[in-house]
Amino acid sequence: MEIKAEREALLARTELVGASLRAALTGLYDGWLVQLLGDPGPGVALVAVGALGRQDPTPGSDLDLVLVHDGRQDVAAIADQVWYPVWDSGFGLDHSVRTVAEATTVAGADLKAALGLLDARFVSGDPELARQLVSATRAAWRAGASKRLPELRALVEARAHQFGEVAFLLEPDLKEARGGLRDVHALHAVAIAQAADPPAPEVRAAYEVLLDVRGELHRRTGRAGRRAVDQLLMQEQDGVAAALRFGDADQLMAAVSGAARTIGYASDTTWRRVTPPVQKRRLLGRRAVAGPSRRPLADDVVEQDGEVLLARDAAPETDPVLVLRAAEAAARAQLPLAPITLTRLASCPPMPEPWPAAARDALVGLLAAGPGAVTVFEALDQAGLLTRLLPEWESVRSKPQRNSYHRFTVDRHLIEAAAAAAALTRHVGRPDLLLLGALLHDIGKGLPGDHTEVGMRLVAEIAPRLGLAQVDCDVLVGLVRHHLLLPDVATRRDLNDPATAQGVADAVGSLEVLDLLHALTRADSAATGPAAWSAWKGHLIAELVTRASALLTGQPVPPPAALTAEQEELVAQGQLALHLDGEFVTVIAPDREGLLSLAAGVLALHRLDVRAASVFTRGTTAVTVFRVSPRFGSMPDWSVVLGDLRHALDGSLPLEEKLAAREAAYPRPVVPVAPSTVRLVDDASETSTVIEVRAPDELGVLHRICAVLAAHHLDVGSAHISTLGADVVDAFYVPRLSDEVRRDAVVRDLLAVLP
Repeated sequence: MEIKAEREALLARTELVGASLRAALTGLYDGWLVQLLGDPGPGVALVAVGALGRQDPTPGSDLDLVLVHDGRQDVAAIADQVWYPVWDSGFGLDHSVRTVAEATTVAGADLKAALGLLDARFVSGDPELARQLVSATRAAWRAGASKRLPELRALVEARAHQFGEVAFLLEPDLKEARGGLRDVHALHAVAIAQAADPPAPEVRAAYEVLLDVRGELHRRTGRAGRRAVDQLLMQEQDGVAAALRFGDADQLMAAVSGAARTIGYASDTTWRRVTPPVQKRRLLGRRAVAGPSRRPLADDVVEQDGEVLLARDAAPETDPVLVLRAAEAAARAQLPLAPITLTRLASCPPMPEPWPAAARDALVGLLAAGPGAVTVFEALDQAGLLTRLLPEWESVRSKPQRNSYHRFTVDRHLIEAAAAAAALTRHVGRPDLLLLGALLHDIGKGLPGDHTEVGMRLVAEIAPRLGLAQVDCDVLVGLVRHHLLLPDVATRRDLNDPATAQGVADAVGSLEVLDLLHALTRADSAATGPAAWSAWKGHLIAELVTRASALLTGQPVPPPAALTAEQEELVAQGQLALHLDGEFVTVIAPDREGLLSLAAGVLALHRLDVRAASVFTRGTTAVTVFRVSPRFGSMPDWSVVLGDLRHALDGSLPLEEKLAAREAAYPRPVVPVAPSTVRLVDDASETSTVIEVRAPDELGVLHRICAVLAAHHLDVGSAHISTLGADVVDAFYVPRLSDEVRRDAVVRDLLAVLP
């Protein structure tokens, strides 16, 4: 077990990181394998493939080895003297014993085996035999490239679909996701097929960044082989950042995102050129039947062979608007900007200030292209053209958002929001302001301070530069100021309280701005992630907008939404009942102190997470509508839930004891979280104090909150519970709290039960 001790000692040397760690591991493994093989004589060679073959092993990498031979009869015994010590050491081992012909045959039938052999590297034994293996497998790869490259491309696309994109995910898979290590391996394979140039130096540098991060991730998690973790979870990001001497996890994730974007863009560019017609021309030496044809897309912009090019007589050095004109044409045609186009566009002069109307129109047209604009923006960004147009973009570029609510980096979120807004432009009077607002609503997140206030200041500078009239500049700043207004109010305030809709109407000031905010909210939520939107939330926001619209136009405010006939019948009976409708469960019961706490506790007991809830009373009957989802498996037996609720109400169910046992089975997350907060708001209602609670979402947390309110004899007139990613944001309307001692006690006791 000496090798294991040597490896542990090596990994304990914290000064060895990145390339130096990989070199040390390669040297350690190579030296050990040479000793294990000994001197087998001619006709046998030990070859490393995979990570060891590339000389970039991490602490979690398998040893991928091929024992190649020329037909020797004693090869099995030679293999045993290598494989068994590796197994005994506890290292992961992927091994095979082949002749050159056998290896070539296997590679011809198995794409992954073929890719592994492309990285083959001689370790020990007969070097000429190893050379023959490398030569034969690479020659076979080149000969079969017309078949193999489409297979490889399909594999690359399947991984991207399954794992997402390294650059824009909160917890990316560094190896498998788009822009990850596997994509660079694929680019090397394309280069060996002589279908494209080897990866450029900037791609290699990006690859090294991801390798460095993966190495420290493996060192921290201590897992090897197939148990190795390649997903960079939030709980590991601070430690990896410290080991690699980044200032903090945000800097680490920005570097990861930037590296993955470089790799992803290079991958896209390469694969566009490795299409079947191009393959045939390049690999088989055939000439195209006819010369390329060009199709006009815009002034000085054409399409050729599926890419966007500039016209031959275009003069980018005298046309500052051409970069946006070409980008708009590419997005509308859903075609990529050719690399030569991006190079030529770099010679465009700076945009005059304020922008000419043609430039502003082209930017709006680009945004209006919807999803087609996303890849075009990425191309502009990779070419350094985006920050020339919007210098403020640099502060949000690859900026991570370290919470599970958001799925994208800030810059990608803004572009996705604009793409989502493009589908809503026919619902607003000023689609141009909607699109620009979507692109800029979170621009303040790249700089210190409250992102809304910072964003307002930045947009107040950007909007005039774009050539907008002052009244439009004011609207755009207002969209940034209020971009969170509708979802915050709709999910945390009582819509039936007249002060709620009046506050929104007073804040937005006009029906035009309200409609823009409604569309922006939908686009922002779509670009944020699945937790940011639901039919329930959409219904609440739509109801709020309807009420605020009525106030702004002098129309009567609509009455509260009616219960269904079945719910009305249950309310009239005034007895305990449950009403089920998909993911919604309505608890109807005689109103009493602590009812909400007991109902929430029973739901938690049945492993139900409360995603949203609203509470109101009808006479002496309380009606609570919960939107729930099972923590595991399917929905419970509701007859059992009703029975437990009945026993909880009559005191025969030891709810606290059972919840404590249930909660003990779900340990609190180890990821550092922001402290829980409790805020008392007096100006949201004329008659009530609103208690706002923000805390990490845990099993039973709503029950604990409501139990404190019941202990303080605070009758909850209405409650608005929402789950945003890993957090709960709850608001409870209680009778006006004016006594400072009592207010402090409520806050103190609530904080005591929160995570």
